Amino acid sequence: MKLYMPVMRWNRYAVAIVFITSGMMKLVVEEFQGIFMSLNVPYAVQTLFIVALIEIACGALIAAHLYVKQAAAPLIFIMIAALYFTKLPVLLTQGLLPFLFESRLDIVMMILLLVLFQHHRK
Repeated sequence: MKLYMPVMRWNRYAVAIVFITSGMMKLVVEEFQGIFMSLNVPYAVQTLFIVALIEIACGALIAAHLYVKQAAAPLIFIMIAALYFTKLPVLLTQGLLPFLFESRLDIVMMILLLVLFQHHRK
């Protein structure tokens, strides 16, 4: 009995669980509205809802191994926006080390998404 699972499958599951969880939290935790409003994101409440739905839907598609490349693309855009709106101010006000610490999950998720986007076959 072989317990081996290919690396790309692990990658898909890791990406999926992070984005599905993140999207669900944005929908059920009211504090996220305040966070989005404080970031000066245009149409903060509507943007939060759309981002949450995209994260859940794309995470589910990636977990199901359906349209992986197409599902990774909007998540890459979301990660770029998250780095810009939430982590870039840390870099500009607190320096490199706090920025790297605060953005570590964002950077890892971006790398995993880029791997999925570039190497997905189906």
